[in-house]
Parts: sequence; C-alpha cells; structure tokens
Amino acid sequence: MATLKRYKEYEKSFAKRIGSSIRAFFSVLASAVARFFHAGRQKITIMLVPHTEKRILNLQISFFGLAASAIVILGVAGFFAYSSAGYGEVAGKLAGKTEALNATQADLDAIRDSTSRLVKAARSFQVALDSTLSTIGVQNQQDDAAKADGDLAAFFSPSDVVSGRLREAAEIERVSGYLERSVKPLTELGDTIAAQGGILSEIPNIWPIKGGIGHISMYYGQNENPIYGSWYIHKGIDLSTFRSGDPVLATADGKVVTVAYDISLGNYIIIEHKHGFLTRYAHLNAFRVQKGAIVKQGQIIGYIGNTGLSTGPHLHYEVHLGTETIDPLRFLNIRSGSASLTR
Repeated sequence: MATLKRYKEYEKSFAKRIGSSIRAFFSVLASAVARFFHAGRQKITIMLVPHTEKRILNLQISFFGLAASAIVILGVAGFFAYSSAGYGEVAGKLAGKTEALNATQADLDAIRDSTSRLVKAARSFQVALDSTLSTIGVQNQQDDAAKADGDLAAFFSPSDVVSGRLREAAEIERVSGYLERSVKPLTELGDTIAAQGGILSEIPNIWPIKGGIGHISMYYGQNENPIYGSWYIHKGIDLSTFRSGDPVLATADGKVVTVAYDISLGNYIIIEHKHGFLTRYAHLNAFRVQKGAIVKQGQIIGYIGNTGLSTGPHLHYEVHLGTETIDPLRFLNIRSGSASLTR
C-alpha cells in the first residue's frame, strides 16, 4: 500500500509540473505576441524635406504598414523580373523563328528559280520533241490531251491557281503530267529509229575503210583506164589511203558469196545483201572472211592491197542492185564516226 501511495504522489507531482510548464509557455507566447503587435503598431515618421521653402512633408506609417509596403514592392519587383526573363526568352525564340523564316524564304526563292528553269527546259523539250516527231512522221498523241487539259504552254503564264497553293507547285505538276504523257511518243520514236536503223544496216551506206580515212582516186562512170589509156566505164569507185593494210569494212549486213582471185580485180570479195544489193571489194591484200560467212555492217572483211591490175594500193568498191551497177556515192555516208560501227 505504501508503494502504491508513493506512485500516486509522483504522478500528481509530474502532472503539476507539466501543467505549470504549459501555462508558463503560453504565458510567454502571449506576452511575446502582445509585445510584437505593440511594436508593430508603433509608428515611424518619414520626413520629406524639400530644398525650397515649401512645407515639410511628414509621413507616418506603422511597422506593419512598412512591412506590407516592402512585401508589395518586392512582389512587384519580382513579377517584373520574372516577366522580363520570360519576355527575353520569347524574344529569343522569335529571333530564331525569324532567322528560320528568312532561310525558308531563301530556299523558296531558290525553288522558284529552279522551277522557272525547269519550265523553260520543258518548253524547249516540247518544241524539240514535236519537231522530231513531225520530221519522222510520228503523230504526237498528246494533242488530244493538250486540247482537253491545256497545252504545255498554258502553264508558262498561268492565271488560275488552286486556292492556297503555290503557282510553282501547280507548274511542277503540269510539267510532270506532260513528261508522263511524253513516254509513249518517245517509245514510238525509239521504235521508229530502231526500225530505220535496221533498214539502214541492210543498205550499203557506210564508208568501206575503217576510220573513214582515204580519198576517192577514181569516180564511178566514164574514166580513162590508168593502165591502157583508153576510155571505159568504171563500175565502181577507187578509194586510196596511199598504203596497204588498212582494214576494209562490209558496208551492210549480208552473206559472203564469193572469196576469190581475178587477174584484173586481184583478191576480191562479193557480199549479198537484202533488197537485191551486192557489193564487191577488189585489189585486197588479204581476206578476213570466208565464203558463206554472215557479216554485219562495219565488220572487217579484208585489207587494202595492190593485187591484180593496179597502179598502187587502193580499194575498188562496187554496188550492184539487181543486174545493174550503181554509183556507190548515192548511198555512202562519209563520216569519221563510221569507225564506231566496227565490230
């Protein structure tokens, strides 16, 4: 019982001390708050003394008012500082956008210049294509489309452009459409050229000496025989390079029907071609083909020589159509580029 009584006394003593401490804390706090509000309500006087004879201005304000004013001023200053920083950032972004816009404008100007050159090139292409097709007799299938959609010339000075779109974009679309429609006539042109090229290769029409070299030393027709001195009909042309050994070419596709020697013509070759043509190459130094061989236009068949009745190295070249001889110059295209046909 004595121990329990002691515990009860300690508990009461501890509770009294706790209560006393809480009351003392709140008393001190209340006193401090009272002193704070008392000091805050105290006023100070701000005197504005002019340098003239005017009346002195007295401004009374409490510490609370002064603190509130300071807070407002700092808030306004902070707001302006934040706004200035934001404005600087926006201004920097705008400057960057302006530079990007200027660069885009420069690119757009370059695209417009390129488009203008493209349109001019397309116009020149149209003129050249129409002229070429007209020359070889191929009808331009774009005429009907041009009537329906407007010819290429329509977009060199367009007046109607779709709303919200650049005129250059519309022009590029029209050029693209024209070029797409040009595929068919160009294909027909290629087919025509290929067909004509096939026909040309069947007709003896190239210079019979490789590289287009040499000159005509005697023409077709009436001439004086250089050996006997009498007049006679020369049935071909004589071509000279002043030396032996220069390659002789087949002047058209055909079949070698004769490889022989004649006392007058020396070594000679006869080739049979389509459409009734025959060609003969005489006074050769050596042969490059055999009888029965199929040769192509521009293929080497032999070499210039001085065999048979000849006053010097040269090629005697004849063209026969049916049973008649004709002047080879009626078919020959003397050009330095004939060497490219050589196989």
